[in-house]
Amino acid sequence: MSHLTPIVFVVDDDVSVRESLELLVPCEGWQPETFASAQEFLDHPRVHIPNCLVLDVSLPSLTGLDLQRLVAGERTDTPIIFITGHGDVPMTVQAMKAGAVEFLTKPFHDDVLLTAIRAALERSRVVFSLEEEMRVLRDRYASLSQREHQVMSLVVSGLLNKQVAGEFGISEITVKAHRGKVMQK
Repeated sequence: MSHLTPIVFVVDDDVSVRESLELLVPCEGWQPETFASAQEFLDHPRVHIPNCLVLDVSLPSLTGLDLQRLVAGERTDTPIIFITGHGDVPMTVQAMKAGAVEFLTKPFHDDVLLTAIRAALERSRVVFSLEEEMRVLRDRYASLSQREHQVMSLVVSGLLNKQVAGEFGISEITVKAHRGKVMQK
């Protein structure tokens, strides 16, 4: 996955913020994608590479906090960094409790934002890596025969080979063969 360019999504209704981040983000080797509204972002198809969302709190129609609620459940691989020109403590607490990586007040230094983006992209990489490991395990589990599934479930529940053999009315050597295939797969 390291060969794919991470994407930094920017959702801000201020065109100057979008344009400045569109220039800043590529300097770090990341790909920027900007949106003027939360709905524009939601209409964009989900990506399957490391990414993060730099999100303004105050957006027309659907607010940044509203978008966070929608994204948090279905896009766990997209960490959120909030930016705002007029945030307050309760708003910050709400965003952080809902899983935001960072909450920055405009104006902020580029290096502060870049550090937050780096951390968010690393979090996204970890999520994708774990999802890939789980996919491989699910595929391997799906490749087991019905008998291998049965043997595996009894073995992991703590039964000995001879107990599994007695349960299915097969020889202990056959159980060992099934266990061997399970371990191989």
